[in-house]
Amino acid sequence: MEEDARYLKKKIKTGAIDVHPTQSAIVVHFEVEATILGEAGDPMLGENKQSQKAITIKNLSPGTDLRKLSEVIVEKCNLIHPSKVPELEQLLYYLQTRKVTVNTETVEQEMERIRQATSQFDDIDEIQEKADLNELESYVDLLYDDMKTKTKGTSLILQLARNPDNLAELIENEMVLGALSRVLREDWKKSIDLCTNIVYIFFCFSSFSEFHSILLQYKIGSSCLQIIENELKRFEYWNDELAKKKKVPTATLR
Repeated sequence: MEEDARYLKKKIKTGAIDVHPTQSAIVVHFEVEATILGEAGDPMLGENKQSQKAITIKNLSPGTDLRKLSEVIVEKCNLIHPSKVPELEQLLYYLQTRKVTVNTETVEQEMERIRQATSQFDDIDEIQEKADLNELESYVDLLYDDMKTKTKGTSLILQLARNPDNLAELIENEMVLGALSRVLREDWKKSIDLCTNIVYIFFCFSSFSEFHSILLQYKIGSSCLQIIENELKRFEYWNDELAKKKKVPTATLR
């Protein structure tokens, strides 16, 4: 065993960092490259394995110094490069401010719920233009136009993404993923339809674990958390305004 170990070489390549979807933790992605060397030191067999490590963040309060905490984490975890301190600080901010709702539904139940909720759009799809995978490049071009045209482009791509047979080809197209993630970051506040289409597209990918690393690469989790945080603030504002209106006394006619 010890003799074999002399000829095993391991190399770790650091990757993306993101927040855990439900826990107070930072997820660090990395790649382990294992190479078996011959007696002369030449590589004989190699294997790459994608892996991840969850760093649990305890006692994260509104008064926590996020910059200092980021530096401490980087110092203790050699999987995070020091240059990622600003990015890590931003992710910690998301953890610090987000409100997590635990969902006990299974993935299958959630998928069925969403299918039922969106079934009202099936008839509309029959009336609208039918998406064709061969026209994917032209759909991406629509994402560089005005808001109405962008929304149409995302709607057509969503039609393709709702068919699991198309997901492998879509996920391998960097132009598609790059354009969708860019539009989501820049325009999600400008159109609820546009935002919903893009999030739904990435949800289709998230149903398959082999696509999760790609979603992390484009920081889709962070973008979705930002959207949720904004919507929660909007909901609280509306609730406060409604409560104020209910407290306003109204005059009665006699």
